[in-house]
Amino acid sequence: MINRRKFIRHSVLSTGAILLAQNLNARIPSTNSFPLVISTWAPNVKANKVAWEVLANGGRALDAIEKGVMVTEADPDDTSVGYGGLPDRDGNVTLDACIMDELGGCGSVMCIENIMHPVSVARLVMEKTPHVVLVGRGAFEFALKNGFKKENLLTASSEKFWKEWLKTSMYNPMDTMKHMKQKRAPGSIDNHDTIGMLAMDVNGNLSGACSTSGMAFKMKGRVGDSPIIGAGLFVDNEVGAATATGVGEEVIRMCGSHTVVEAMRYGKSPKEACQLAVERMYKLRKNNLNDMQIGFIAVNKSGEIGAFSLREGFNYCYRSGEGLDVVNDAEFLLKK
Repeated sequence: MINRRKFIRHSVLSTGAILLAQNLNARIPSTNSFPLVISTWAPNVKANKVAWEVLANGGRALDAIEKGVMVTEADPDDTSVGYGGLPDRDGNVTLDACIMDELGGCGSVMCIENIMHPVSVARLVMEKTPHVVLVGRGAFEFALKNGFKKENLLTASSEKFWKEWLKTSMYNPMDTMKHMKQKRAPGSIDNHDTIGMLAMDVNGNLSGACSTSGMAFKMKGRVGDSPIIGAGLFVDNEVGAATATGVGEEVIRMCGSHTVVEAMRYGKSPKEACQLAVERMYKLRKNNLNDMQIGFIAVNKSGEIGAFSLREGFNYCYRSGEGLDVVNDAEFLLKK
């Protein structure tokens, strides 16, 4: 499994093409050049690379983010997205994803099973139906009718973790996450993350996508923020775009990504807008957040990017006009 901190320390620095930001207080300036792509979590430089290939060839941002997110969805070592995702309490891998383009078009699938690339199904919901959301069996049948094949997404590794969890069957999501951390190698990835990706193409148009297998061992039917337009993702081509990661229930409560975009509409920089959303969430829920993590990334229409999280440990990666991958640790609210 991917160890985010180890990934940054060894894999990122060894490439020579990736820059690791050292100053957590440094403000990320405008790239002043298009295109650009930004994703939650450092390991997703691999997804950014594929998205960049589309953008560098003059492709549309929507095509770029779909291709990029598909990379993570197909990675069996990422236990929080797609193939290899940790299952629900019944041992079923259920996936959620959404996508949004520069025209205000959006599509989403929730609790879809046995389909490798829910982000692509979400795009078809946007483009081929009069709806925004399809769920469960309906989403699965729609995918099959549009050429997707049924696949087993539960890897041997994820099944092993699930069977270990069954010994205690702890339901509380935060207790479950603590249990999983104890069973994994120190620093290994949490089980409640997503890939959220935003891109701006050579024409200055924005698109975004979000994909996840959701919280490990969740109650059957549970859906977090990732496939919910306005919570896990929001794009306004006149203003900017934002996406979220972390415990989805808290992001949903205050329409997190929409809040970030609206803050940018009224003059906040992307980083300031992300911080505003986190602070508002903390003010509302500070007695209920325990050890939860929530993070946002954002980009505005000028190509300026930013990020902010509730706690230390959230990082993001981006690639802009210079073609270099950059990994940054986000600033955070709660200091130790």
